[in-house]
Amino acid sequence: MSTPIAPVSAAGVSPLGALSFEPTAPDAAGSASAGAFATSLTGAVENLQQLQSASNELAVQAVTGDLQDIHQAMIASARASVTLDLVVAVRDRSVAAFNDIMRMQA
Repeated sequence: MSTPIAPVSAAGVSPLGALSFEPTAPDAAGSASAGAFATSLTGAVENLQQLQSASNELAVQAVTGDLQDIHQAMIASARASVTLDLVVAVRDRSVAAFNDIMRMQA
């Protein structure tokens, strides 16, 4: 009767790996996770820039009358907006976590 909903892909976001509670060397684990986080964040920002430029191009085409289907421009605009909201939320959480860590007493 009803069709299943297709999964949404999150471009630029890598899937989570398995959690491990095994003790590791602090230097290796810290630099690897910091590098992975930085890589993920860089990829998300680059993806955001691509989505925003595609949205801007489609908006210009819509205004000049060169765009055949206005839905493409609206979908691209919504996708860029949602991605921007996600990147801003991750940035805000990261800054809040950093501030919490800096307030901790040793």
